[in-house]
Amino acid sequence: MTSLHILDTSRVRVDVGDGFKFRADNKSTYDMIITDSSDPVGPAAALFKQPYFQLLYNAHISTQAECLWLHLPLIADLRARTRKIFPVVEYAYTTIPTYPAGQIGFIVASKSPGRDLSKPLRPVPNTRYYNSALHTAAFTLPEFARVILDTGKNILPVLGPQALANATPRKVLLLGSGYVARPAAEYIARRPLNRLTIACRTLAAAESLAESLPRTATAALEAAVAEADLVVSLIPYTYHADVIRAAIKGKTDVVTTSYVSPAMLALDDAARAAGITVLNEIGRDPGIDHLYAVKTICEIHDKGGKLICVPLDLGQVLPLVLRRPPLARLHPEPAPLQVQLVLPRGAPRAAQPRALPQPRAADVDPRRRHTAHAERGAHQGRRVRLREGYANRNSVPFAELYDIPEAEEVLRGMLRWGGFCVFVGVLVGMGRLDQEPKGWVKEGMTWAEVGAKIVGAKEASESAILAAIASLLPGDKNTRDQVVSGLRWIGLLGAEKATDRATLLDTLCARLEELMRYEQGEQDMIVLQHRFGVQWKDGGEETLTSTLITYGNPLPGGYTAMALTVGLPCGIATQLVLDGEIKTKGTCLTPYFGRRADGSKYAGSSKEAREMCELLRVKLEDEGVGCVEEALNFGLEGFLK
Repeated sequence: MTSLHILDTSRVRVDVGDGFKFRADNKSTYDMIITDSSDPVGPAAALFKQPYFQLLYNAHISTQAECLWLHLPLIADLRARTRKIFPVVEYAYTTIPTYPAGQIGFIVASKSPGRDLSKPLRPVPNTRYYNSALHTAAFTLPEFARVILDTGKNILPVLGPQALANATPRKVLLLGSGYVARPAAEYIARRPLNRLTIACRTLAAAESLAESLPRTATAALEAAVAEADLVVSLIPYTYHADVIRAAIKGKTDVVTTSYVSPAMLALDDAARAAGITVLNEIGRDPGIDHLYAVKTICEIHDKGGKLICVPLDLGQVLPLVLRRPPLARLHPEPAPLQVQLVLPRGAPRAAQPRALPQPRAADVDPRRRHTAHAERGAHQGRRVRLREGYANRNSVPFAELYDIPEAEEVLRGMLRWGGFCVFVGVLVGMGRLDQEPKGWVKEGMTWAEVGAKIVGAKEASESAILAAIASLLPGDKNTRDQVVSGLRWIGLLGAEKATDRATLLDTLCARLEELMRYEQGEQDMIVLQHRFGVQWKDGGEETLTSTLITYGNPLPGGYTAMALTVGLPCGIATQLVLDGEIKTKGTCLTPYFGRRADGSKYAGSSKEAREMCELLRVKLEDEGVGCVEEALNFGLEGFLK
C-alpha cells in the first residue's frame, strides 16, 4: 500500500493549517503525536518550546530533534524541557544519507511512568529497514552524547580558537621578508596562539609577506624586539649579534638559520644569564644536514662501527633553474649571491676550489613540486649529474662537533655543476669579486670599460679583455669556450651600461639578480648528500648515503626549493622553542652542539644532541621533507672514485 492509498482510506483525515493552533483546539484527543517539523528557526521555532510540549502532554510523542553531531547543545536543551513535562523522555537517532552529517534524531516521550522506550511492544513484519534490534540500537548513543545528555558534562576536546580563549598569545618577531621567510612564517602562523610581526628594511616587502597570513603585523625593530617572546632572525648573519644583544636585554628567545659566528659565541654567557634560548644552524645547510649526519653517525656507533674515511658531506646545495643558459649555476635569489661567489679561503684540506668525487647519477623528474628523497631508476625527467664542489668552511672542527674522532678525513662541501669552480676562479682572477670600494667606478661606464680597467686591458673591447686575462682561462678549449660564453652571457665583455654599486662584487651581483630572476614556470632544485665510509666491528666495509633532492614549486605562490628547505626547518624550530620542547640556554646552541646547565659541552653523539635532532627531523619528515638513506654496493676502496 503506497502513501497515496493511505490518504484515501477512511481512517485518515488531512487538515491543512496551523498545527500549533490545531493542537490547542483539540486537546486530549490523540494517543500518539508525531511532529515532523523543520529546523527551529522562523515559524517552526515555536514547535521546540515549552508551550508546544505542554499541549502534547496527554499523548506519547515523537518530535524531530536534529543531529547529535551538529546540534548537541540544542538536543540537551530540548530533552531538558520535555523532561519537565513527560515522565519518560529519551533521544534516539537514525541514519538518513541526504541529511546533514547523514543522521537525524528524535525526542521520544511517554506519558506512562516506567516505560522503556528502547524496547518495542511488538514486532513489525515485512519491513525493509526497521527491525526490533535497530529500534533498540537507536537509543544507544555515542559516549560523548550520552554523557552530555545524562550529566550535562561536555567531554569533547576543545579545538581551534576556542581552546585558546584563556591562553596567553605568543608574540613572534620575524626579521627579514625574503624568499625563505614565507615557509617559516606560514608554519608559525598555523598555531592560532601565535601572533607574528614582520620587520624588514622596507615596509612594502614586509606588508607583501604579511598580506596573506593571519594574526600578522609589521613593525619597527626597536619597538618589536622588547615585546616579542621569540625573534626569528633571517637577516644577513653579520647582524645576528646585534639582534641577540637586543634579545638579551628583553629576555627574548632567538632562532637563526646561520652558523654560530665568533661575535654570537661571545654573547653566550650573557644569553645564559638572561635565561634565553638562541638556537642556530636550523635551515638547510646548516640545518637538515646536521639532523641526518647525527642520526647516521649515532646509528653507526651504536652498531659498533666507526667512520674511517669521513662523513663525506657533499652536503650543501645544488641550486638550479632548470631552463637557464649554461652559465647559470648560481641560485637566482638575490641575497645568497654574494655568499655563493665568495669562495672559502684558508679552509684546511681544501683552501681553493677543487673537484669533489662525482656521486652516482640520480634520475629525477623536474615536474615534481618537491620530493623527500633521491629516486633511482628510469624517469622521464632529465638526468642530473653532480660533478664538482668546493669546501664549505673549515671542516676540521666537525670531527669534534659530530663526535667522530676516529674519522681520518672530514669534508663538508658545496655541490655545483661541472665548470662552476673554473668559472668563478676566472671571476676571482679578474678582480670581479673585489669587496673594496672603487672610487673610479662611475655611473655611465660600460661593463667592458669596467672590465678593461680592472684587468689592465689596452682598450674596452672583448678581444682586448680576453687577451689580458688569457693566463686565467683554462687550457682546454671546450672549458675555455664555456667560460667565455659565460662572460658574454653576463655581459661583462659588452657595451651595455654597468650597474653602479659600491664594490665590484656588488656590481656583479646586481647584474646577476637581473639575469637570474625566475621566469614563469621555472623552478629551482636542491640536492644534499652525505656519504659515510664505515668500517664495521667484524672488519666489513660499507658506504652509507643520506640524500635529499627537492624541487621548487613553479606555480604562483609556490615555494622555491631553497625557501622550503631553509624556511620550513626554521619555522619548526621556532614552534618547538615556543612550546618549551627546546629550552637549552645560550647562544652556542645548534641541533648537534650546545652547553648544559652546568656549562659542560655536549656534541653529536650525546643524549641531548640525539634528542634534539630526532625531534626536529620527525617534525620535518611530517611535512614531507627528508633524506633517504642507502647502503651502496662498494666499500672504502670505491668511496672516493
